[in-house]
Amino acid sequence: MPLTRTLKQTVPVTFRYAVHFTRGVFDPGNPVFRDALAPSGGDPVRGPVKVLCVLDAGVVGAFPGLPAQLGAYFGAHADALRLVAPPLTVPGGEGVKGDLTHVTRVQDAIHAHGIDRHAYVAVVGGGAVTDMVGFAAGTAHRGVRLVRVPTTVLAQNDSGVGVKNSVNAYGKKNWLGTFAPPHAVLNDLDFLTALEDRDWLGGLAEAVKVALLKDAAFFGWLEEHAAALVARDPGAMEYAVYRCAELHMAHIAGGGDPFETGSSRPLDFGHWAAHKLESLTGYALRHGEAVAVGLALDCTYAALRGMLPEADWRRVLELLLALRLPVYVPELGTSAQDPADPRSVLSGLNEFREHLGGRLTIPLLTAVGQATEVHEMDFGELRRAVGLLQDLHDHPQKGPSWLSTPAPAC
Repeated sequence: MPLTRTLKQTVPVTFRYAVHFTRGVFDPGNPVFRDALAPSGGDPVRGPVKVLCVLDAGVVGAFPGLPAQLGAYFGAHADALRLVAPPLTVPGGEGVKGDLTHVTRVQDAIHAHGIDRHAYVAVVGGGAVTDMVGFAAGTAHRGVRLVRVPTTVLAQNDSGVGVKNSVNAYGKKNWLGTFAPPHAVLNDLDFLTALEDRDWLGGLAEAVKVALLKDAAFFGWLEEHAAALVARDPGAMEYAVYRCAELHMAHIAGGGDPFETGSSRPLDFGHWAAHKLESLTGYALRHGEAVAVGLALDCTYAALRGMLPEADWRRVLELLLALRLPVYVPELGTSAQDPADPRSVLSGLNEFREHLGGRLTIPLLTAVGQATEVHEMDFGELRRAVGLLQDLHDHPQKGPSWLSTPAPAC
């Protein structure tokens, strides 16, 4: 019998990064960007820290002076920072994640300008752009340092403060990706002022989600301040972004599985349907809007199953509607037939199971601020939930219908 010898290895790894909330991040008098990258100034041997900047074209369109402002900032801090080239601009929106030529462009620039593991890629943009650039940076040299400057509500309160980077492939959202924590995140609240109402409000779906999972008091705050948020009150949005980011970060650090090696994904509440709806609409539906529909669907399902009290179900739908978020889109009803049909939203359950890499695990509410997990879902009850949401969409004056009301077949 041959001799077997085994070496066992444990590699402890601790990641630390800060999320800064500021205004005027590229005002030369604001040191937060410099201090995040080069707190002690330039390296005595290597000189000023090298930085490649990648900008979201949509942000440049809203703030046309941004490239010049970046140049002025680096000029004012030339002892510590060196901008290696004029900023690279890439398209904004989900389409940038579906075209790998953009990843190649970023990696070409990383290669051409000698960005190594002691230099930085700084990305300024919405969640799709920060995802794509994070993937490019995370796969160059097995990972170069990434600094995110998210510019949308959703990116500042959720995706931009997490540890994941991804692009879309094979018709599936986030199919290619890495776990690579950022070096730092700088949330400049001034960028939010340029958002369309659709994006201002859409990002709040993630705040509703994490409040439902983690913090009933925050959910109550959102209810109380829904009108102020719709009216674009900057103070209300500042708190909503801060608290949402804080709750997401607390789960990532304290949930026991930051790199998702298991099958439990509490923060993906509502996302199995959301990701599928984004794909079915050709990404015309924004991520936050899709999450709102996914939350409405899963909460309605939980209420129909007797898991979620009807009063709490009503609160969820009423808050989503108060925030001007959708609870139904036509693709939900017209595609709710055969779960084996890839054009059906129900097929998203199997895609989500594959994404989890193991047993299907769906978080569902038992009360505002409390959740459990289930490992299967009843398609008939899901169709009934879709029918209730369609009825609410078609007759908004009725408000959330009684669960005992027969729902139209879908």
